[in-house]
Amino acid sequence: MTAALTGPAAVRRDAGKPRLTRWVLRLHRPALYAWAGLVIAVAALLLALRGPLADAAAEGWRQYDACADTVGCAYDQDAILRYKDYYSYATAALNLLPLLVAGWAGAALVGRELESGTARLAWTQGTSPARWLAVRLAVPAIAVTAGATPLFLLHDLAWKAGRGRVDTAKEWYDRFTFFASGPTTVALALAALAAGTLAGLVLRRTLPALLAGLAVTALLRGAAEAALPHLWPAVTRVSTMDQGFVGSGLVVDQGMISRTGAHVPVPPCDSTAACEAAYAGLTGHWNTYHPYSHHWPLQLTAGALYLAVAGLLALGSFLALRRITGPARTARKDAA
Repeated sequence: MTAALTGPAAVRRDAGKPRLTRWVLRLHRPALYAWAGLVIAVAALLLALRGPLADAAAEGWRQYDACADTVGCAYDQDAILRYKDYYSYATAALNLLPLLVAGWAGAALVGRELESGTARLAWTQGTSPARWLAVRLAVPAIAVTAGATPLFLLHDLAWKAGRGRVDTAKEWYDRFTFFASGPTTVALALAALAAGTLAGLVLRRTLPALLAGLAVTALLRGAAEAALPHLWPAVTRVSTMDQGFVGSGLVVDQGMISRTGAHVPVPPCDSTAACEAAYAGLTGHWNTYHPYSHHWPLQLTAGALYLAVAGLLALGSFLALRRITGPARTARKDAA
């Protein structure tokens, strides 16, 4: 029994498992270095936005508000514009991360290896196709999660540093700010990794897999934006005609209240007389929206949906691999 556990076959099998992980890391070392550099650069920018850049912009706006209508009053406009620009750069970088992951996964992680025949060579060297794919999904998933998680946390802190202090700060429900300030960033990046991998396995060519991965990721992002207002129960507030619409946040729907209490759309009108006639039978406003307190429920719900999609895409990747290699070969254990 002892000899069976310590024999040459067992040593080869145990030593073979970590080698595949090391090989993936060595093969994609440039991408790993680029990813680490991007994470460090964006993190440094977000730390600056949370600290000195936000403070300088807030002081610039304080000076501007103190000027009122005073002619020739000076304020630090450069600090205001600098904060606005750098915030846009950092937010755009986080929104582009899933697309970068999808393109790389489709082109370099899977598509190029299948197109060049490197993958099939690996399958003849004692590595089963299933474990080959599992490692190629797991290793980048760990790197993506480890890099994107601190970035969305720092972005949320940077946004909070400007909230109420910088007049040009984005609202929490801004389409780019929302998807950069929560776990949806990580979840979408993981879904993008699975989408690119599946594209590489189905198309088996570098450029088509890259484009398909980008397209699927963009589609997932667009679908989430369209569904976002409906992922969590919204709040409805009713107000009088004089008050107008009450409540600030992500608007789901709004309209007017008739004398019978019915909720009707806002009537269109293009002149004072037409508006007076259209509003004659109306008594108030109603506004259905998501307040700021719904930020995290929406984030977690959207993130959970993205993770579910990522799981389905990963399953589809293994099924696509099964079609390429055949059931017997995919299920075969490592030779050792």
